[in-house]
Amino acid sequence: MRRSTLSIFAVGALVAMGARPTVVSAQQPAAPTPPPGTYQAREDNQQDRIANGMQSGQLTAGESKTLEGDEHSLNQERAADRASDDGHLTSADRTQLNQQQNQVSKQIYADKHNAAVAHYGNNPVGQRRQNQQDRIAQGVRSGSLDPNEASHLEGREQHINQQVHADRSANGGSLTAQQRAQINRSQNRASNRIYADKHNAARNP
Repeated sequence: MRRSTLSIFAVGALVAMGARPTVVSAQQPAAPTPPPGTYQAREDNQQDRIANGMQSGQLTAGESKTLEGDEHSLNQERAADRASDDGHLTSADRTQLNQQQNQVSKQIYADKHNAAVAHYGNNPVGQRRQNQQDRIAQGVRSGSLDPNEASHLEGREQHINQQVHADRSANGGSLTAQQRAQINRSQNRASNRIYADKHNAARNP
């Protein structure tokens, strides 16, 4: 009781002096880890592998777009299977989904170990492209971006990368001031979309 009384007096003194006492909010419990070998555990693992490839540059935006599209298709199929079976997956459903996850897993490995890599360059345009890839990768890893959102965002990044490449090719490897301004506007729109998708109600289950 003495400790509680002293704490109350201490907070009162801080308030009297115009200071704001620090309020420590309770931490939200972490999401339970899905059991090993389940569909969700494998999907989480494959999303982590894709996110790692985005950040390392082993996956280009085009490759990530396709892989996330495959993950989205699998999630839709799983939802449809559950809906047709009172919220459950039959043994045949689980077998088919596992085979399809195996195919996606092999494609992730192949894409991360082929000759295609992401090149950004040590310049403001390249640094911003890399920053936005990192933000998308973080969203994929945390679940704040579901595969469908990630696929669309990577499609935007792929388009910007193609735009940068075409502009540089047309100007001997450089970008004009007008081209930089246009790319910056495209990056602003992509950045806004990343923020919106990461803060909406959609979450990767």
